[in-house]
Amino acid sequence: MSACPEKDILGLLNGKSVTINASRCVGHGACFHACPVEAISLVMGTEKRGVELPHISPEFETNIPMLFIAGELGGMGLIKNAVEQGKQAVDNISKKLNRKHSAQFDLIIIGAGPAGISASLNAKANKLKFITFEQDSLGGTVFSFPRTKIVMTSPMNLPLYGKTKFTETTKSDLLNLWKHLISKYNIIINENEKVIDIKKDSSVFIVTTTKENYSAASVLLAIGRRGSPRKLNVPGEQKEKVFYRLLDPELISQKEILVVGGGDSAIEAALMLSDYNNIVTISYRSDKFLRLKEKNFLLLQQAIIKKKINVIYNSVVKEIYDDFVLIQVNEGKEIKIKNDLVYKLIGGELPNQFLKKIGIKITKRFGEVVPGH
Repeated sequence: MSACPEKDILGLLNGKSVTINASRCVGHGACFHACPVEAISLVMGTEKRGVELPHISPEFETNIPMLFIAGELGGMGLIKNAVEQGKQAVDNISKKLNRKHSAQFDLIIIGAGPAGISASLNAKANKLKFITFEQDSLGGTVFSFPRTKIVMTSPMNLPLYGKTKFTETTKSDLLNLWKHLISKYNIIINENEKVIDIKKDSSVFIVTTTKENYSAASVLLAIGRRGSPRKLNVPGEQKEKVFYRLLDPELISQKEILVVGGGDSAIEAALMLSDYNNIVTISYRSDKFLRLKEKNFLLLQQAIIKKKINVIYNSVVKEIYDDFVLIQVNEGKEIKIKNDLVYKLIGGELPNQFLKKIGIKITKRFGEVVPGH
């Protein structure tokens, strides 16, 4: 119980341990490692609702030899776990690599989020000739987190750096550490260069980006599961007032804003926007919030009591207009709310089409134990 950084998920009832708030578990595994009798397992998906994930070996290798996957795409989205997987994957690549290849690089790393950065640092430590691509900005998904988001629940071990001292940190602190290490060790990361295809010719991979072709003896995919933002597919969604991530909330004030979603990212965005004299409404499809971190849940309740945030439960967006949004609530009733900006923070879609195109096998997991746990 005390090992869980989220608190109040496990409890004691009549002297026996029970789950008292299972919906808020984020799966970082601290309880698993602390349990002396190995009574806890982490699972992917549920018995009824599976989760589609690429098939990878315990060494993080896909069905395509020398093409590896690490981090969120492989099912482990927490930063500490993604960092560890990025490191381990490169260790395995380094062991298997035939250094007498004819390619430009020993390794191409795709994605500069936690797994990709860790992999890049470890590739440097292993003296590999490599290059890293990031379709957006350094940090990947972490870069798009709200500015003050706490992104760590326990220390992580970074290659070439060692164990981080913080257990809780902000996005900016984490990005600053990564930038410092990348500069210190002269690591090349090509930002704003998206990989659009990967083909294998004999033992060499040809990686095609939006800029040119590259060749490598091995490839590590660390692109995250979100892929492209998940959309609602409603009329008006293409308007300029619609966004899929929140950047610089301090520049937005005196607006009527709709935040769509009920996860931590959506709630944190709504909380920050409410601090700058905005009228903030959350549209959430369920009747209560599930899987929120306790701190976010408490802050949201306080904001609702203070009337800083209004929540419309059991609701879906039907259409977006220039100055209002049409929302459907219980029993098919539709309501209009005045609106200047819409933030849709409902996650992203696993880039299955891209994975299938390059030949990676994808399997659906139903309540399976997470590898390594």
